[in-house]
Amino acid sequence: MSSTSTPRPSVVQLAIKEKAALYAAYIPLFTEGGMFIPTTRDYRLGDDVYVLLSLPEDPQRYPIAGRVAWVTPPRAAGNRTQGVGIQFPQDEKSRLLKIKIEEILGSHLGSERPTQTI
Repeated sequence: MSSTSTPRPSVVQLAIKEKAALYAAYIPLFTEGGMFIPTTRDYRLGDDVYVLLSLPEDPQRYPIAGRVAWVTPPRAAGNRTQGVGIQFPQDEKSRLLKIKIEEILGSHLGSERPTQTI
């Protein structure tokens, strides 16, 4: 048994109250979907993050065992919000969540409005 243990993933609660906020945070670029999480915590690429996600007009909370796929540092160019992009895992729950998010967003997905993401 080695003395170095992998740190437990941090738990982040993300409650998104409206479609515009969901549009700004959702990352359709990832095959499984993903979410931008504004945070001042110091994350690194590849860190595991456990997200409890609440969607607009939906009382359910969705647990996601995600992974940090990019980091927006403090004082980033273009006045971008500091935080991390979390990539959803490749599993059935993530696939269904991605479908649900894209159903909520509907026509917003094709919008040219800027987001917190790429």
